[in-house]
Amino acid sequence: MGILDHIPHVHAMPSHRPWPRVVVVEAGWQAAIDRLAAGRLTLLGFWGEPAAVHMALLDEAAAEIAVVTFECAAGSFPSVACQHPPALRLERAIHDLFGLTPTGANDVRPWLDHHVWGRSFPLGSRNMPPREVVPYQFLPAEGEALHQVAVGPVHAGIIEPGHFRFTANGEHVVRLEQWLGYTHKGIEALMQGASLEVAAKLANRTSGDSAVAYAFAFARAVEAALDIEAPLRATYLRALMAELERLANHFGDIGAICNDASFALMHAQTGILRERCLRAADIAFGHRLMMDVIVPGGVTRDTTPDGVAALRTLVAEINKVFPRLIELYDNTASLQDRTVTTGIVKTDYARQFGAGGYVGRASGRNFDARRALGYAPYDRLSFEVPVLDAGDVNARVWIRIREVEQSVALIVQLLDLMAPGEIMSALPGGRGECEGFALTEAFRGDVLIWLRLDGDGRVQRCHLRDASWFQWPLLETAIEGNIIADFPLCNKSFNCSYSGVDL
Repeated sequence: MGILDHIPHVHAMPSHRPWPRVVVVEAGWQAAIDRLAAGRLTLLGFWGEPAAVHMALLDEAAAEIAVVTFECAAGSFPSVACQHPPALRLERAIHDLFGLTPTGANDVRPWLDHHVWGRSFPLGSRNMPPREVVPYQFLPAEGEALHQVAVGPVHAGIIEPGHFRFTANGEHVVRLEQWLGYTHKGIEALMQGASLEVAAKLANRTSGDSAVAYAFAFARAVEAALDIEAPLRATYLRALMAELERLANHFGDIGAICNDASFALMHAQTGILRERCLRAADIAFGHRLMMDVIVPGGVTRDTTPDGVAALRTLVAEINKVFPRLIELYDNTASLQDRTVTTGIVKTDYARQFGAGGYVGRASGRNFDARRALGYAPYDRLSFEVPVLDAGDVNARVWIRIREVEQSVALIVQLLDLMAPGEIMSALPGGRGECEGFALTEAFRGDVLIWLRLDGDGRVQRCHLRDASWFQWPLLETAIEGNIIADFPLCNKSFNCSYSGVDL
């Protein structure tokens, strides 16, 4: 049976592709919440509009997706988070941006709104009363000999801002609570009314280390809405960029984790490999982060012979150097002492929160959008998805190591498979209002983009959801019982995006 067989709905939206979107009344909305709370479905996304809220739901066993919509005639909707905690921060963000009230909610504190926007509910109805400005209240913790340590929002070095409030007993963490939103840039507001060209650039810049993944997802969402496909060669080039981006980020993360465990040698060596990836990307695609190459309809540029040669040289260097680094990591006892059994994410939590990427796969959640959804060109490629169940820092390192090996193999496959061909499909005009949905696998996990285009092909509404929305809360659980000094190590092993959740 499908997802919607268990959710009563009023009607379906025929212009929504490739999966269905249905409008529900309160009974249907509650049925969806009940199935989430029971663990029968996974929450993929939760976003708002001035007079409606939407949930994207995933049936992992069937690899089936559906979007349910509740129209907020009274400016409110039944709270999802009161029964399903993974929805909490998204629910708070909906209230911040649109002013829609989650009835029955246990937590109505602001998430993105730091009272510096100059107005309340900037994407909602303009006749709403302003929000009362009150100091942010962190959750209390009770017990003897507890003290608090406030970290951030400004951090040492070049790092995005975020506040971490530790409650500790001596050195042991009793509770960690995060408050983000400091890098909010109004990207969803900027999307409204934007041309596809401008909107693609905005999507590219949602989270700079995942520029390719966001561009890939945005392009696929537009193509789904317009019911077109990119040329085969363009899909190969997109996957090449995606795997190159994955390599660069995994190398950077592996080294940074080791550096936080006081093993600078690995940091230096993986830093060299990361730089090699960025230089190869620049030669092959004209930009170190490969921005503005993937667009709706295909790609804006092809690789040159020099680009192909640079990628093959990169593969050869990785195959020569990386196995030695793996051996070094595995045989350094002082490093293992810091990473093994540190910062454990329980398997049940990973599944409940639908944690993607190395966070989920290190804790037993066997999900990868490239395989589960089989989008082009991954439906033509052979690769494995590594999964472990220890859930600690060490497991998250090993998932990255194995994904590096798979990405190298995928790059070789792609280079061998690519034949000459078109790299761009023309975008049709005069389609009328239409909606598209896409999920792509970034290095952190799945990126979701949902959008609606008007009859002129401009963006009416676009929502972008980073994997970090469902990973940041798990970091709070992972650090409990660990010492404060291990927080940088745990935090780096997650490497969640601030920009990606601050929108």
